[in-house]
Amino acid sequence: MAGTTQIFGTSSIAQVEPDRITIRGQDLCEDLIGKTSFTHYFLFLLTGGKPSQELVAMTDACLVAIAEHGLVPSIQAARLTYAAAPDALQGAVSAGLLGCGTVILGASETAGVLFSDVLKRRDADAIDIDAAAAVILREMRVARLPVPGFGHPVHKAEDPRATRLLTLAAELGVSGKHIQALQAVERQIESAYGRFLPLNVSAAIPAVLLDAGFPLEALRGVPLVARTGSLVAHLLEEKHNPLGFKIAAHAEKGIAYDGPAPGDRSA
Repeated sequence: MAGTTQIFGTSSIAQVEPDRITIRGQDLCEDLIGKTSFTHYFLFLLTGGKPSQELVAMTDACLVAIAEHGLVPSIQAARLTYAAAPDALQGAVSAGLLGCGTVILGASETAGVLFSDVLKRRDADAIDIDAAAAVILREMRVARLPVPGFGHPVHKAEDPRATRLLTLAAELGVSGKHIQALQAVERQIESAYGRFLPLNVSAAIPAVLLDAGFPLEALRGVPLVARTGSLVAHLLEEKHNPLGFKIAAHAEKGIAYDGPAPGDRSA
């Protein structure tokens, strides 16, 4: 039929019409704006359902915990990019987020998968949770894999952010099997790896969120959303108190060249 648009797929998140915007079955202007917090809305967007008060509170706490941690690589990348292109705030924010991987920020996701695997191994092999954690950690050690969410260059004895999140989970009544898996990994890690590795915030975040009902597949989104707010704050400061070129200058001075000299035939 002439003028008919062929439907090739569906989405249940949003519909935009001339006089109305529908989000997951709710009217954006009538039901959501001014009536919900961003954290509640974020969870609603993810799941399509009304999140529990405990999940909202736990997610809110995790967003606050991971948003800011000084001049870490993501912040430096953003500041250096903004120094070079102050007309492109979005580019500088993107630069700060692109390094979210298994070492920085993205470790929350891989730690969450680890805790899920510990629980699956416990159930599949009908063993206790400490034995399951020990088996998986030994496999990781043989494969020369780091343990996500454990160890920290600054917080060598204890990461206070992790301690607070676990305490809050207990206060909210959402401590469950994923926190138990974290604790089992914590108990077994020194035996498997031969040294003490303190849990850091990237281990606490997935444990408390998964126990509160957050979807495993979206865990990496939490540090991304949180760090975006911090990046914008750093870039506003960069505009009025530039550090980007100073960081670059110190790197240039602090890194020695050890390559061959021009004409050096021995290289």
